[in-house]
Amino acid sequence: MGFDKEEMIEQLKFEIEMIEKGGYDASVREPRKNPEIFRDSITCLNVGLEEKEHPCSDCFLSQFAPPELRNSTGDICHKIPLNEKGDTVESLKAEDDQQKLQTTVLGWLKRTVAKLEEEVARKE
Repeated sequence: MGFDKEEMIEQLKFEIEMIEKGGYDASVREPRKNPEIFRDSITCLNVGLEEKEHPCSDCFLSQFAPPELRNSTGDICHKIPLNEKGDTVESLKAEDDQQKLQTTVLGWLKRTVAKLEEEVARKE
């Protein structure tokens, strides 16, 4: 499935804003539960749903996951390699360091937006 790069850029910029404004920090109502990066965002096709109604492979973020994982179960967006070390949301969640998780995702988002903007500019 082809995804519009300009739309992807806008969605990724929204995710940057979410992190920078504390949108993934613990809720006042549920301080022990941090919102799930990507999954608890309006960029997710299944946001707010207890059970997934839409396959993750329909989401533009699936394009950033390794091809062999794009049809796997679970949140594909949590399997995207975020840096040279191969850290993913899934692996960083296991470390239980929310600050490191958000910082790593933010770096990936900014690099990815810059790359996509460069690709769009070359086509114009």
